[in-house]
Amino acid sequence: MTKEEVEEEPLSPMARLFQSPGIENCIITMIGFKAKINPDIILDDLKHNVSKHPRFCSKLVIATHTNYDGERWMKTKVNVEDHVFVPDIDLQEINKDGDGFVDDYVSRLTLSPLDKSKPLWDIHILNVKTSDAEAVGVMRCHHSLADGMSLMSLLVACTRKTSNLESFPTIPAIKRREQMMSHRFGNKGWYSRSINAVYYAVRLIWNTIVDLLLLWATSLFFKDTETPISEGIGSGNNARRFYHRTVSLDDIKLIKNAMKMTINDVLLGVTQDALSRYLNQRYGDKNGEGVTTTSNLNNLPGKIRIRAGVAVNLRQDIGIQPLEDMLAKDSKCRWGNYDSLVFVPFSISLETDPLVPLLKAKSIMDRKKHSLVAPMHYSIIEFIINTFGTKVFNRTCSNTTTILSNIVGPVEEVSLHGNCITYIALTGYGHSQALMIHFISYANKMIITIAVDPAVIPDPHNICDEMEKSLKAMKDTLSGKSD
Repeated sequence: MTKEEVEEEPLSPMARLFQSPGIENCIITMIGFKAKINPDIILDDLKHNVSKHPRFCSKLVIATHTNYDGERWMKTKVNVEDHVFVPDIDLQEINKDGDGFVDDYVSRLTLSPLDKSKPLWDIHILNVKTSDAEAVGVMRCHHSLADGMSLMSLLVACTRKTSNLESFPTIPAIKRREQMMSHRFGNKGWYSRSINAVYYAVRLIWNTIVDLLLLWATSLFFKDTETPISEGIGSGNNARRFYHRTVSLDDIKLIKNAMKMTINDVLLGVTQDALSRYLNQRYGDKNGEGVTTTSNLNNLPGKIRIRAGVAVNLRQDIGIQPLEDMLAKDSKCRWGNYDSLVFVPFSISLETDPLVPLLKAKSIMDRKKHSLVAPMHYSIIEFIINTFGTKVFNRTCSNTTTILSNIVGPVEEVSLHGNCITYIALTGYGHSQALMIHFISYANKMIITIAVDPAVIPDPHNICDEMEKSLKAMKDTLSGKSD
């Protein structure tokens, strides 16, 4: 064994979960650039810096005596040329359809597993013009290396402000809701604070108990309604396709401020309304040929149960964090997978008032925020994995319909080695759902990325269309009320 392969570190319980058979997940980050990418610059940068990050210069040691793959990280020497791929693109063959080429290329990656004999990441440089970029960089890494927030902090650490290429991007400070709540209670008298504290504690305990019971039921038997966007049995290994759409972050903030809610509330309301309208189109498809209708008739059956697993960052310091802080030992904003899922029910219905989905979403999220189910879910998973292994977790997510996440990205335009980034689209594959929706804010944009099983959802662009329509209708309604 060489000197580079001496250092070993056990996998965390969550890393073991993401490595388990049937749950193996990967994260894909697609980055659009304003100019062509120079592969030599990327290779040179990786040669100098990849060894500084322990997860990107470690490979898995497969444990054959246990019932799960991989037990320890082993540090190894990285040959970056084995991780960077630059396909030879025939521009005449793709007939200027850069978007189609990128979509097909990334989709094929979902059928090609990462090589576990080396560190679990790769980079693909696609120097082809698309509708919103001159070139696209695709980074794929195994979910056992990190969650989306960790990867965003890594990306920010690699970039500089476009307005000043010598300056690091601004890292916004984000306060946790609990801190804001305690500040609000501190402005009241002791009697009011006592009453509020008791009421707060009782609600917290009750909501947590109810959520834990629902989590237990979901893991055993409580399934969502089978709908046109539900994953079919045995189709979880199909190739995934990805579609992204850019909308205005300023519009989302306008709605947020007018409705006195959070950005997450707005995104949930928009998603809820868009899926309602998309499902109405699919149910209205009378010919069974997958062609959706645009009728305003209500084709939805009654009592549809659809739930989303909403990703919750459990770190004490949320938002983008300095990379050196995340890699520091015993850091409160530690690197890795430190998030949980909260299962949120969607209200699937056609509303004549565009603001109703927002109010419903806020009501649901306010109640979920007043519960300890997210950290307890994480702790329960850790305990069960350490005690019984990972095989028991295939069912919980498969009994729900979709997964949502929202990640805070750079607050201004950034560049990588002087090449300005036009968009950042983060998504993943390996989950049991046919639909995943991810949001990333970047400068004054919000990038929506949808991952689908095309055998179940052949028209993901229609979901994005409905999201854009919902967002515009909400903005126009609020603008009309302010006039």
